Amino acid sequence: MAGHFEATPGGGAAVALDEVEISILRSLAVQLLELIGPGETPADGEDPLAALFAEGPSKPPSDPALARLFPDAYGGPDGPVPEEKSAEELRELSAEFRRFTENDLRSRKREDALAVVRTLDALSPDGSGAAVLTLTADECRSWLGSLNDLRLTIGTRLDVSDEGEGEEGSLYRLPDSDPRKPMVMAYLWLGALQETLVETLMP
Repeated sequence: MAGHFEATPGGGAAVALDEVEISILRSLAVQLLELIGPGETPADGEDPLAALFAEGPSKPPSDPALARLFPDAYGGPDGPVPEEKSAEELRELSAEFRRFTENDLRSRKREDALAVVRTLDALSPDGSGAAVLTLTADECRSWLGSLNDLRLTIGTRLDVSDEGEGEEGSLYRLPDSDPRKPMVMAYLWLGALQETLVETLMP
């Protein structure tokens, strides 16, 4: 179990983590929360249901990492390209889609990252600082979403493209003197955790 997730009864998963790994994962999740930003809280006397119908931004974020987490729905790297649509029409379609979906997407990503922090905070490490993290099926889905968000964010900072399998291989060969090395090691480790967690969720 050390270093990778294994399936548990009931659709959950478990992984053994040492004190340093717990600290790194928690720190990364907190940084992700700071990047995503706080949620909107209703003012005193304001109807909480009104937040459900609040419109979000229409323009993509200026931060490249946030733009990767919240890409344009049309014409971007992750979105479809409708036929016979001009670049201006694609921008308008993406802006309209973003206005009504980005707030919910941010909320979901925020909840996933909070789930990571909460489950790590609930651990009871042994004398060496190690512990076994055991997740329910719902927590697995939150962790999977957050691990993906963390890799997208770090990958953006490292200029790793989605098609860059060769790039990822070259990351293993970075010299220890390269200032990107700690971030690269975190990126590769998170990828291994994500892969084994996906495997536990497969039927």
